This record gives sequence, C-alpha cells and structure tokens, in this order.
Amino acid sequence: MQVALDQDTISLERYLEQLFAELIEDGHQFAVWRKPKSPFLQILVDKSGQTKRISPQLEELTTGFIIHPFVDQHDKKAYYLEADEYIKLDLSLPIETQLSISKTMDQDGKKAKSILNQFFLKKSSTKEALNKNFECSKIEFIKLVDKGIQAIKDGHLNKIVPAKMKKVALQESFDLVQSFKSLLNSYPNAFINFFHLPELGTWIGASPEVLIQTKGNEFYTMSLAGTQKALGDNPLKNAAWTQKEIEEQALVSRYIVDCFKKIRLREYEEIGPKTVLAGNLLHLRSDFKVNMATTNFPQLGTVMLELLHPTSAVCGMPRQAAFDFLSQHENLDRSLFAGFIGPVNVEGETSIYVNLRTAQIKNGAALLYAGAGVTEDSDPEKEWEETEMKCEIIGKHLNLNN
Repeated sequence: MQVALDQDTISLERYLEQLFAELIEDGHQFAVWRKPKSPFLQILVDKSGQTKRISPQLEELTTGFIIHPFVDQHDKKAYYLEADEYIKLDLSLPIETQLSISKTMDQDGKKAKSILNQFFLKKSSTKEALNKNFECSKIEFIKLVDKGIQAIKDGHLNKIVPAKMKKVALQESFDLVQSFKSLLNSYPNAFINFFHLPELGTWIGASPEVLIQTKGNEFYTMSLAGTQKALGDNPLKNAAWTQKEIEEQALVSRYIVDCFKKIRLREYEEIGPKTVLAGNLLHLRSDFKVNMATTNFPQLGTVMLELLHPTSAVCGMPRQAAFDFLSQHENLDRSLFAGFIGPVNVEGETSIYVNLRTAQIKNGAALLYAGAGVTEDSDPEKEWEETEMKCEIIGKHLNLNN
C-alpha cells in the first residue's frame, strides 16, 4: 500500500496518522498489532466492504484477523478480516527504508488529523441508548460482587468474574496515534492492538493474556489470574500472593487441564505458576505447551479455542453456571470485551488473545472495560479497586498532554 507522505519528515506517527485517516475515510476494515516482545508492527487491511462472519476452523482459514465477542452467538461464528493487504514494519528501522512512499499529498498532516479528530471526537446527534451498555457505579459493582460471593458460599459457583464499563470523555487534544504509540512503548509484554470495523466500531487495547497460539507443530495456552499492583524497583521479587489469589489462578489452570482431559490429551507440558508483569500490574501465570505432531492432533488450536472460550479467568467456574449468573445479574453488554481477537495464519502462525485491557472509542468518549475474579474470600472493596487499576492501564494513555 502506498501512503502519501513527505519523505523528508516521515515518522512512524506521520505514517500511521495518514494510513488510519485514509482507511477510515475509505470505509475499510483493518487491524494493527504488535505481539508481546516483538519488534514488528503488523497491519492487515480488508477492502471488501463486507462484514464477514465465519466458523473459527482455524486450520482452514486464509490469512486474516479474527474478532469474537464475549457472548457466543447461536451460530458460533466470529467476525473475520481477510488480508487484502498486509504490511509488516520493523519498529527499529526508518519507515522510508521499508515502504514505497509517495510524495503527492498532505505535506503537513493537517488533513489526516482533521479526518481522525472529526471521526473520533464527534458526538452522536441522537441520544445513545444506555439500557444495555452503561457505566457501573461503585455501589452497583459492590452489590454484584456481594451476590457472587453469596452464590459461591451457597455452593452454586467456585468463582465468578463480574465486569464493569467506565466511560471517559476524550479531550479535544485526543491524538489516536500518540495514544497507540504510548501503549507500544509502555507495554512491551502485551499484545498491543487497534482495529476498526464500521459494524463493530473502533477498539484499542493491550492484552496480557494468550488464549491459544499455534506455530508449526507447537500449541500454547496460558492461565492468567490474580492481580496486584507492581511496587518497588523489583516488583517481581516483591510480590506476595494471598491464598485467595493463588486459589483463583489454580482454578484457571485446573480448567485448562480439564479441557485436555475432555479430549483425552495427556501429553502436555505445564510450567508455573510464576509471577509476571503486565503494565503496572502483577499476575500469576502458568504456561501449557503441546506438540501437535507427537499427539497426532493437528486441529488442537480450533478444538481448544471452542473449549476455552469464555475462559474461567473472564467468566468463572463452573463455566455454564457462571455464565448464567452473569447473564442474570451483570447489567452490562460486554460487547467485544473478554471475547477474543488476533491474527490467524499470518506468516504461518496463529496468535489469539483474550480481549482484555481494552477500550472502545465512540462519540467523543472511551468505553473502558474491566473485570475482577471473585472467590469466597474476596473483599468487594478491593475488587472494585482492581477494576479501577485495570481501566487505568488503557485510560491513562488516551488523554495525553500534547
């Protein structure tokens, strides 16, 4: 793809600003991401003008980007962007050495900024319906947590993960590209993503959690749970986990092992749990690896995707009982939050992440989503504080002082 820029002043910011403006103005669907610990920014563009929904048979799909909401639709289909164009940039190298840049155009970037500002800061002329997608007050969330704790004590659940949405008005100085770059710089261990589909909206995030990965014969997934603030010069060594947090993470690991048992898969490697850093938060994580050739299970990615989503880390356990509880008591449309997103069959690799630490940008505001794992020993006040910390992971990068 040729993006018109003045080659003498080219920068990553200018390039992305121009690219995003052109794609949005032309009505295209696209996704931009950087994998954890990767030096590459990857961009996939679907120019079909059609919103595609597919059955997630991963091994059979063409190169693309998959998006699935938290709630399973009756037909089990996901949204899919097919790669009409694919760009891969090494963030350590100058842009002009990697792409063919045209000079015919918006020399000072004002037109691109105007397009993006008009698109993201304009407010809807009609009053938005808030009955299914609205902010959750502290009182409401604590009541929801209390109900979850009682359901656990009554023996109906082992764990529940209530969620909330927090709405933050975007300042007039909001700069999408600066926010995206700030996420790239701040969270090297996260899946940084930005995607836009006219039908689904515009989302930006920094997810710490892999749902499934396949590359060659290797399959990988993780259990991630337990949250505390990273403190001190060496937060990994300073971490001290409570019994509640250890048990919460163990439940997620147990669920993955139970999924393996369902499909009679016994040959897997489990590593952990260990403390990991995600932004300014610490979590407990265990890693699970399977050799799909040795186990003669080439479709393991597709099978485990269906078994794992929604994971106990974003829903609860037992999964169906937790899902039913949330459907009844959580007065929130989670939309794409706690669903899954990621590139499929891009350069021989599929990497699908739980859509956490995410925000939808619409009508001059950011809708921030966060959840908290609740067990019998939970303190409702602390669970609220955890969701506030998680919202801040994205929120603090949106209204930057320029």
